[in-house]
Amino acid sequence: MAAIRERKQGNRVARRAKTTRKRIYHPGPPIADEAGLLEATQRLRAKDPELVERLIAIGGPPPLRRREAGFAGLAAIIVAQQVSTASATAIFARLQARIVPLDAAEIAKATEEDLRACGLSNAKIRALHALSQAIVEGGLDLKNLADLDAEDAHKALVAVKGVGPWTADVFLLFCLGHPDAFPAGDVALQEAAKVALNLKRRPDAERLERIAERWRPLRGVAARMLWAYYRGVKARSGMALADGSR
Repeated sequence: MAAIRERKQGNRVARRAKTTRKRIYHPGPPIADEAGLLEATQRLRAKDPELVERLIAIGGPPPLRRREAGFAGLAAIIVAQQVSTASATAIFARLQARIVPLDAAEIAKATEEDLRACGLSNAKIRALHALSQAIVEGGLDLKNLADLDAEDAHKALVAVKGVGPWTADVFLLFCLGHPDAFPAGDVALQEAAKVALNLKRRPDAERLERIAERWRPLRGVAARMLWAYYRGVKARSGMALADGSR
């Protein structure tokens, strides 16, 4: 419960920050497959060899984990907000089984009772309804997001009520393959940075973004490595992962 409260606090801080600080993503070719991720990993190793070697030694090569860059992919990310990976997987499986096909039109028609039966919270039900309404009414075109600059794509996503900076950055990272997307508000990513960089305390989103400047334009690769490293460290120690670890 403490980790979930911290994630909520991190999301509130990130939302306040997005109104005062412009988000900047360095451009680069999308990471679309394992070959692209390997090449990007090698480039990041050249930038920060000591850290990358240490991360890979514990976490192994970073996983690709691409998602479908459409409604289902974004819905899965919304479902994953503030819950464990296992819970998110179970809830999303029930959602896919109950809403067929899983698209904006069907979610728009679904009742709150339909969605609550899948295990969704009221906040996530509102977010999915707001997302589906934005798509059905033409306010958000997911198909064209890949053609936008990352800053504009992020802005279009967070304009939908219930889609915060973390959700938008995870979509940019795993659905669009943006190489510099970096969800600094992620609790597990913050914990990973604390351990990997031997910090005295877990960095908040603002500090983690400053730390991540060293990894541009490949912050998305660094995020994958940090998540994998964190899982490896915790597996060795037998400790539980923070909620939301990739």
